[in-house]
Amino acid sequence: MRLRFGVMVAAVWWGSLTGLGFVVVPMLFSHLPSPATAGAMAARLFTAQTWVGIVCGMLLLLVFNQKEPTAQSIYARPAIKYIATGLLLLVLVEFAVAPHIVGARAVGGSAAADLKFWHALGSAMYLLQWLCAGMVLWSLSGVASQPVAEPTLT
Repeated sequence: MRLRFGVMVAAVWWGSLTGLGFVVVPMLFSHLPSPATAGAMAARLFTAQTWVGIVCGMLLLLVFNQKEPTAQSIYARPAIKYIATGLLLLVLVEFAVAPHIVGARAVGGSAAADLKFWHALGSAMYLLQWLCAGMVLWSLSGVASQPVAEPTLT
């Protein structure tokens, strides 16, 4: 039960990152009237995604970081390092990188080089977060597909 719940939570985390980063935000920039409008909307969506990621990551840590490990949670333990790395990346993007992107966009002019640097860094960290969430989903779904030993009656 815990493992299936973990797979579902990991799927929500990875799927929301995928949908937002690879579908929704590119569509904003292609359909909204100006890059400034699209950027402002994307910033709001990325903030919402941060909270989705925090909730998913914390739920996964609660599910799989147990004092009394079960047979399935032992196999799921390697996913914890990806969960922690993904959480660290999402917090860094939201609270360290995003303010620089918003600040450089607001200043304009000479801040274009700064905007390009911070945007590239944020994009790379988002991609790494997506890979971490994908690795969590991959590892947990692999464990979920393994047969569980039937309890024996004595």
